[in-house]
Amino acid sequence: MVNGMIGKKVGMTRVFTDDGRWIDVTVVEAGPCTVTQRKTKDRDGYDAVQLGFGEVKVTRLNKPERGHFERAGIEPKRSLREFRVVEASALKTGDEIKVDIFAAGDRIDVSGTSKGKGTAGVHKRHHFAGGPGTHGSNFHRRPGSIGQSADPSKVFKNVGMPGRMGNERVTVQNLEVVTVDATKNLLLVRGSVPGANGGLIMLSKSAKGAS
Repeated sequence: MVNGMIGKKVGMTRVFTDDGRWIDVTVVEAGPCTVTQRKTKDRDGYDAVQLGFGEVKVTRLNKPERGHFERAGIEPKRSLREFRVVEASALKTGDEIKVDIFAAGDRIDVSGTSKGKGTAGVHKRHHFAGGPGTHGSNFHRRPGSIGQSADPSKVFKNVGMPGRMGNERVTVQNLEVVTVDATKNLLLVRGSVPGANGGLIMLSKSAKGAS
């Protein structure tokens, strides 16, 4: 069986536990996903399935994309992603993956594109302390010196500098599944997941397991 699926971040809310505590959760619309292609080790070098998620008009697809879905004999999907499977998996093109592959208490890894913050300085991007804010220092939020003296007399790689912040692929590991609503294809995941509301995310069973 496949160990993950495609979903969409809906937003955040809170739920109450049986003992009266409330916890923050992220609501995720997980699937249903359709198997659009089956890859095998003999033909492709590895075993995986390509899953499709979300509806899209045929007119928004180019010719190769249309041919891909016509060959599979399924309705066009907005997003396609691959997930590894074991060689003996019985999944085939056209099969549907639903949210019930997860259960309450499972640990999952969630990947998505983080919110873009634009160009940011070292205070916001790297949490630099900066210099004095008064007494005419003219330092304030500047990054300060980045080089060395005569030895080694160079700037090392990966020095924190101003630049683009966010809008990059982020994976949050080992999150707990609080509730699975199979009728509405919803997951309640404890904690926050990357990206803005409505953003595409990938869900997979945790590589680390329960902590």
